[in-house]
Amino acid sequence: MKTPETGREVERIAERIASSAGGSGGDFRTDSALGARRWRAAVIGNYEKHNDAEGTRSALLRGMDGA
Repeated sequence: MKTPETGREVERIAERIASSAGGSGGDFRTDSALGARRWRAAVIGNYEKHNDAEGTRSALLRGMDGA
């Protein structure tokens, strides 16, 4: 879970989620890091729609479905 190959795969999946979530508008970003036990990644954001938590949540769920 700590190999460079695993890190690239984790980052690739996070990028696919961000891309799919942002497909209907919005700005999603990713961040990844090697933790003590494994690679982790996060999809962050919808920076274009402030104070729209439900819209961001829906976009992220669509992004996960699309990945």
